[in-house]
Amino acid sequence: MSDPAASSPTRTDAVHAGRTHIRQAGLHAPPIDLSSTYPISNLDAAGDSIANFAQGGDGDANEPVYARLHNPTVAHAETAVARLEGASGCVAFGSGMAAMTATLLAARSAVVEDGPDENPHVIAVRPMYGTGDHLLSSGLLGLPVRWVDPNNVRTHVTRATALIWIETPANPTLDLIDIAHVAEQAGQVPVCVDSTFAPPTLQRPLDHGATFSMHSATKFLGGHGDVVAGVVSSNAKEWVERLRHVRVATGALLHPLAAYLLHRSLPSLPGRVSRAQATSMELADRCEGHPHVDHVNMPGRTQQHELCDRQMNGPGTMIALDVGSKERARAVMQSVRLITPAVSLGSVDTLIQHPASLTHGVVNEQAKDDHCITPGLLRLSVGLENTDDLWDDLSAALETFA
Repeated sequence: MSDPAASSPTRTDAVHAGRTHIRQAGLHAPPIDLSSTYPISNLDAAGDSIANFAQGGDGDANEPVYARLHNPTVAHAETAVARLEGASGCVAFGSGMAAMTATLLAARSAVVEDGPDENPHVIAVRPMYGTGDHLLSSGLLGLPVRWVDPNNVRTHVTRATALIWIETPANPTLDLIDIAHVAEQAGQVPVCVDSTFAPPTLQRPLDHGATFSMHSATKFLGGHGDVVAGVVSSNAKEWVERLRHVRVATGALLHPLAAYLLHRSLPSLPGRVSRAQATSMELADRCEGHPHVDHVNMPGRTQQHELCDRQMNGPGTMIALDVGSKERARAVMQSVRLITPAVSLGSVDTLIQHPASLTHGVVNEQAKDDHCITPGLLRLSVGLENTDDLWDDLSAALETFA
């Protein structure tokens, strides 16, 4: 197993990834191409390009034809994310859920082509993002889900298993899953890791055997609360092509302005995460000693510290704290003044939310109970504010129900 610190992207990578074209064009900032359609310079070349794009290929950037097929601003952002992920390719989508949907559809299509005796299914591990849980549980995509323990994946794999889906660190409890162990159990079945809570500076799932690394790029990669996007990276050319095929066919493209904002944010990613991580570790320590906090969790603080050291470059910037009841959680959210009570995460400002009511409100009650999504659980995404200022605000809010 490689040392994650040795393989993580450098600050130089984050600054320069996907930007070689800028200097060649005599520019300093990346341009934005907002064209919805492109003039046809050669009919035969354009026809060939459409045929190639439609099957998920790179096509001909000189004959992009239509923005749903190819946009250079989106392509440069994809190149940058792929470099940070240590991937050969990346496909960007209009949201994290669009990225998840595309990955599931791509995996399902591969199984259908192989023609197994039984219908394709997905193996997944809870807890995970609530809307993702809902998508799998609803059967909307024609993919039944088998919820399993991460240490028991192997016994559920069949020829009809289309994909294994895990999220680590898990939303909202921050529990960790051993990516390498799941990948080993999976055999030839592709594994997708939702790594939204741990951007590439903290964790690179492909280095540990995953087939796909997925992010809601709305979060850390965008980092400023002003873009909605999703990205999926892989080292397998055939999977990248399948993902592009799904995007072309379904129209789940990322808007070029959103791609520009995403690309703009990547140079500051290492600094943002490092600063926020230091603050989150200090806040977690202070919360753990507070009389009105029943439980605190973040990666590396429990018996999972060895896995955190092996798989991540630090615990990250998220804190899960349980204050004992929904009434107390409500009081904290209503009392904070500097911290913003809002869903989402990974922004420059600190956010707090109540998973059982909000991000995981659509998850069935038994699953919430089984996976510690309790009425008193609050999820804190730490930003770039001063540590003492954040603590003054949070501790005052914790005292409101004393």
